[in-house]
Amino acid sequence: MKTLTCFSIALTELLISSAVLAQTTLTKPTTAASKSPRPAASKAVSLTPPASQEQIDAAERTHFGDYACEFNQKIHVSLHDKQAGYVEVKHLSKVFVMKPVISSTGALRLEDVRGQTLLIQIANKSMLMDVKAGQRIVDSCVHAAQNEFNKTAPAGAPVMN
Repeated sequence: MKTLTCFSIALTELLISSAVLAQTTLTKPTTAASKSPRPAASKAVSLTPPASQEQIDAAERTHFGDYACEFNQKIHVSLHDKQAGYVEVKHLSKVFVMKPVISSTGALRLEDVRGQTLLIQIANKSMLMDVKAGQRIVDSCVHAAQNEFNKTAPAGAPVMN
């Protein structure tokens, strides 16, 4: 019976989290156990593993701040305020929690912890991609440091970090 109760509680939490993520409206439960539910965002953060030293090193190579992108779009990259070694990428009204990874080519990959998006940062530009759909969300995003590289790099210079 105890296993069934734990399963029921876990299923209830899953349904509530799904509803919050889907931005649906639920009526407030009246049980004492559900009077102080945790926000879905903090649950997602707590599911991310602690950052390794390689991840922290990769995060230090991230260009933080505003990026000007094609078609007058913008993204903003900042350190995650609750978990060291992770960053947040904001585009329009969406915020993605990302894990920094250095690729074998030297590019910095910011991988969405939910597996939906990917920000690739090279020396001269960055792009935000929807990996599930296999297409770019926004391209030609340039941070001030990348803009400086573009001004000073000789023509034909390699563009990897």
